[in-house]
Amino acid sequence: MKFVLGIEYDGSIYFGWQKQRSFSTIQGCIEQALSKIADYKIDIICAGRTDRGVHAMMQIAHFSTHVVRSSSVWLKGVNSLLPKDITVLWLKEITSDFHARFSALSRSYRYIILNRNIRSSFLTKYYFCVKNLLDIKNMQISAKCLLGLHDFTAFKSSGCQSFSPYKNITALVIYRIHDFVIIDVTANSFLYHMVRNIVGCLIKVGLSKCSVVWIKQILCNKNINKIYPTVSSSGLYFLCATYPDRYFIPNNCYMFRYKGLFQQLLNQY
Repeated sequence: MKFVLGIEYDGSIYFGWQKQRSFSTIQGCIEQALSKIADYKIDIICAGRTDRGVHAMMQIAHFSTHVVRSSSVWLKGVNSLLPKDITVLWLKEITSDFHARFSALSRSYRYIILNRNIRSSFLTKYYFCVKNLLDIKNMQISAKCLLGLHDFTAFKSSGCQSFSPYKNITALVIYRIHDFVIIDVTANSFLYHMVRNIVGCLIKVGLSKCSVVWIKQILCNKNINKIYPTVSSSGLYFLCATYPDRYFIPNNCYMFRYKGLFQQLLNQY
């Protein structure tokens, strides 16, 4: 039997998704809980591995097992064993050909910037602070060159294990909610640190430290030796992954549902 699950987590205290022998990770915690229910070792695979400190609103993962239990039993059991900052939101049986990583059509991330000259005492693990006012119109203009299929070599970090630097960004939206600047980006897949590197470039444009054509020059130069900062992981959220309709994955519109939720929270703040 194969099961797919949707996971929400606060990545603040974890060393990323991928399990490590000496550190607490999201994958390690979930596998430990599932293995306890099954009474043997279970391995899970996710749609997009997140780095240390990165959060997820709807990570997708799957696991296979010979243990016969209902989806509701797996769901209740795993949540009773997980720490409160990791929650399995739903779990269901899936066809054997499904793969959380290789069946995904796209992945979406959100980056949150607190754009004011005074930091917050409450949300430090959930945003990146830029004190000087960002010109989001220039950021929007500059970001247009990144849409479509490109060689994103210049936006990956060393240690990237992707087979190809060619990625297709289908949406890159930048908007402001009061003191917050939000950057939403969707692509078929991403290179290592690609989102955080793109945001680092956009911030330099927004601060008028670079022209609106500067990012296009970086993209075309394909130089891995970066001349821009990689922003903090604290402001990054894995929003969702989309899949072919035949799998009936219940999160294809999560990006848009959570846009409203984020706006309500930021309005209150």
